[in-house]
Amino acid sequence: MIRMKYIELTVRTTSEASEIVSDVLWNYTEGGVAVSDVADVIALRTGKMGVYWDYLDDDLTKRTGALVKAFLLPEAARKIPAIMEEIYACRDRAAGAIDFGTLEESTREIDGDDWIEIWKKHFRPIRLGKIVVVPAWLEYDKAAEEEVILLDSSMAFGTGEHETTAMCVELMQRFLKAGDTVLDVGCGSGILGIAAAKLGAKRCFLTDIDPIAVASSEHNARANGVEQRIEVVRSNLVDDTSMQADLILANITAEVLVLLAPAIPAHLKRGGTLILSGIIEGRTALVKEAYAAAGLSLVREEKRGEWYAFVLKEGSDGCA
Repeated sequence: MIRMKYIELTVRTTSEASEIVSDVLWNYTEGGVAVSDVADVIALRTGKMGVYWDYLDDDLTKRTGALVKAFLLPEAARKIPAIMEEIYACRDRAAGAIDFGTLEESTREIDGDDWIEIWKKHFRPIRLGKIVVVPAWLEYDKAAEEEVILLDSSMAFGTGEHETTAMCVELMQRFLKAGDTVLDVGCGSGILGIAAAKLGAKRCFLTDIDPIAVASSEHNARANGVEQRIEVVRSNLVDDTSMQADLILANITAEVLVLLAPAIPAHLKRGGTLILSGIIEGRTALVKEAYAAAGLSLVREEKRGEWYAFVLKEGSDGCA
């Protein structure tokens, strides 16, 4: 049996910039991206992620930052300078609003299955209100009031561990109505659209410009038995004006949310709800201004860690 070899590119950054760095790396890898964040490990100790982990070196609590790893095919290693240039460009566009840390890079050759096995050892069920995200390789006894989403180890991004995903899933449970049509912009693993289908949405449209994300969403929709209510489209949304939804979800970086602000409201039915996340503190004002200019009003704002989520409606007054 021939084992696939990968080049593991590791970029050292900060917790707040880790998602932006991850987004860049996803454009270059067919092997996946993984984030090792000290803040997430410390959260395990405090029970903030629904579990408690007491076996933690005290010295770890003094450390900060995140390691973002991309798994590249050997022939793609020549693209590493271009990858880093794109990350530097993101840092420069942030203009000091987001600390990117050192952006120190390192590489090593690994067996292709190693990172998946490591991830499988640490990924445990995650409770997000009624939704429980469960690794497909674990047995889980579902409670009567729960809706379970199974995720496969080969599709390891968008698991619900990140604060932005968790906030979107929890806010969805407040605003989604049975029979709604849902649009998930930048769907990643498809977790938000699948959650919507599990919670009673009649139809879910998922879009992403990344073919890996499209494949991941389709795979996970089938694994969860909701593929008949989910349509996954490789699209940037701007080119398609036909999709209309009662609830729109967009968990992307703030910069992309601002670019999409003129387009997204055209897809929102009258009286519908828009949930945005992926927004770091230094970008909240930009996002609010962009969507206010598009005719939407903020009705709810949530913060978790360094991240924000907004709920917006057409012509509403005040936050709930």
